[in-house]
Amino acid sequence: MKSQRHLAIRKIILNEKVSSQEELLQKLNQQGFDLTQATVSRDLKEMQAGKKADPEKGSIFSLPDQSYSTDAGTVPDHSFLTAAIRSIHFANKLGVIKTLPGYAHSIAIAIDKAVRFEIIGTIAGDDTILLIPEEGIHRNSLKKALKTIFPGLEKNMFFPAN
Repeated sequence: MKSQRHLAIRKIILNEKVSSQEELLQKLNQQGFDLTQATVSRDLKEMQAGKKADPEKGSIFSLPDQSYSTDAGTVPDHSFLTAAIRSIHFANKLGVIKTLPGYAHSIAIAIDKAVRFEIIGTIAGDDTILLIPEEGIHRNSLKKALKTIFPGLEKNMFFPAN
């Protein structure tokens, strides 16, 4: 499934220095994915992966939202926005985020700018955000993506058990 493949590619790029599509393909094959180089190339394009300079390998793959990763150590400070989030509920694969009045737009912008492959986009009102996930993405993956964007989210957030 494409979403599982994208998640695997994301983990590899975030945790290892991969300098070529062939190297990435080999790592994915080791994880049980039976792919071609063309499929990996399309996936990288869809995920907006690029390359950045690396002193050891010359250049390595990176993702546009890699700066939001806790692994990168440069998580933007969204604590003032995190405090404005009141609840997140999921229904029929969609997420609904309730915020303090007037904060929905700013929170939706932060989510959209994070460029998470799990999230297609958001629609914001005054105190409500509709979160639209990528096809095949489950709630737990969305929760992890939101926690990456808004560290400390669990402390002042309610995720329903379903």
